[in-house]
Amino acid sequence: MKKKFKVSLAAQILIGLILGIIVGGIFYGNPKIETYLQPLGDIFLHLIKMIVVPIIISTLIVGVAGTGDMKQLGRLGGKSIIYFEIITTVAIVVGLLSANIFQPGAGLNMNELSQGDISKYVSTTEEVQHEGPFDIIVGIVPTNIIQSMAEGNMLAIIFFSVIFGLGVAAVGDRGKPVLDFFQGVADAMFWVTNLVMKFAPLGVFGLIGVTVSKYGFASLVPLAKLAILVYATMLFFIFVVLGLVAKFAGISIFYLIKVLKDELILAFSTASSEAVLPRIMMKMEKLGAPKDIVSFVIPTGYSFNLDGSTLYQAIAALFIAQMYGIHLSIGEQITLMLVLMVTSKGIAGVPGVSFVVLLATLGTVGIPLEGLAFIAGIDRILDMGRTVVNVIGNSLASLVMAKWEGRFDREKMKNYFNDNENLA
Repeated sequence: MKKKFKVSLAAQILIGLILGIIVGGIFYGNPKIETYLQPLGDIFLHLIKMIVVPIIISTLIVGVAGTGDMKQLGRLGGKSIIYFEIITTVAIVVGLLSANIFQPGAGLNMNELSQGDISKYVSTTEEVQHEGPFDIIVGIVPTNIIQSMAEGNMLAIIFFSVIFGLGVAAVGDRGKPVLDFFQGVADAMFWVTNLVMKFAPLGVFGLIGVTVSKYGFASLVPLAKLAILVYATMLFFIFVVLGLVAKFAGISIFYLIKVLKDELILAFSTASSEAVLPRIMMKMEKLGAPKDIVSFVIPTGYSFNLDGSTLYQAIAALFIAQMYGIHLSIGEQITLMLVLMVTSKGIAGVPGVSFVVLLATLGTVGIPLEGLAFIAGIDRILDMGRTVVNVIGNSLASLVMAKWEGRFDREKMKNYFNDNENLA
């Protein structure tokens, strides 16, 4: 009997990526191609957004209700925030050191660079800057959970789900039908996730095709040094910084990347962490992290643990300063680091979040905001890389928290590897 030939999801996405690059290159500069390709990307991203909120709500309620321990949950929340703050601070420091050592913006002729349009980010930045220091905390508590769900306000959704899960646990047997309902919702939504992923290659084809047709490869040439440095620094951060953290959790960073290979290719192609959220939650649970830890840590990390984004923001800020010939003292760079630590938190759902954060940050140390227009053309290319770092960082965070809580199931991880010959 002949063995049925099957193309893996990773291979399908890679094919979509390559075909998208070819089609985008052929039709470079032709605005009509966007009319045909953009809907493919938009449909896929809409499908992902459609399933993310139900999955987070159902898994978090089931996880929290299953534990039902307010003290344990509070401890997990505190540890998670401490871990996120430490890792993102390390990411900023690594970015600043890299930019200081390699000077990507030094001697660059700005007349050779084309300027992109960043006006759409300015109004968003003004809204963010008008918020007080405690507005993020206030915003976590929703006034209308249906509205928060419609807006995709992740922190408010997490807050409501945790409180509701504790309520289900508190009422005992009366809450069992509710718990069964949300367990059913979670199971059904993970089935829907697998169905949606079948559309991923087409979505990737559309998204990358539009990007290449708009910007081509010529836009990369004058900023090649910046692009190479950003990617090289991200690789250093993944394999050295996160590699050491993974070792603490008792897992090889190479194994983790192997486990997540499909999701990382998809995240890279779409430049969207959200596109892989349901699947990485499933996989981290299979790797030995308890459901309640996974369903709390990973969605929260999407707001507070954006390692790739903060690392890029540090490099981009110094790149623009160097391009204008502005020397930042150690004190000014420390100020920049502290401001980035604050501005990068809690606005992950904002489109073009890295640009918004940089616009809100650069003025504090005297860097011209218009400098961002020079790197707008390659932002999508850089966004693909930082999305991969964000996904690896948040996946690893759930395993670290499980280990820190003494609830990491090493036997489950070994069984997962044994059951998947391709990961052996």
